[in-house]
Amino acid sequence: MSRTDSFLAPAAAATLLRWALGAVFLAHAYAKLFLFTLPGTAQFFEAHGFPGWTAYPVFIVELLGGLALLTGFRSRWVSLGLIPVMLGALKPHLGNGWMFSSAGGGWEYVAFLIAALAAQALLGSGLYSLDEVTGKSSGAPRSA
Repeated sequence: MSRTDSFLAPAAAATLLRWALGAVFLAHAYAKLFLFTLPGTAQFFEAHGFPGWTAYPVFIVELLGGLALLTGFRSRWVSLGLIPVMLGALKPHLGNGWMFSSAGGGWEYVAFLIAALAAQALLGSGLYSLDEVTGKSSGAPRSA
């Protein structure tokens, strides 16, 4: 592997992770809005000990966070900002066991998303990002 390749691979990995996380958070926002509806999501939150109104800011954070990750806008900060949302998502899943396929969904998927967000925060935005265009990315350098 050449010196340039050794710098490009981490940046490409950061990009792939960022796109995957962005898609997941957009899918979660979509589900809250169109599948469960926001009032239904609020009822779910209340059933698990959260104030129902918190469903609305969580929806907005997931929507804007997903878009920010897809575009590579402040990926480090967005990733860190999404971690508390996912820590809250652990609460309804903790008592259901490890596997997400368990009744009620286990906590493995939520825990993985927390780890992936932490990795994204450490890696930066990678390639093809608004951060790269604006010079705000502090991810892996692209060349020697």
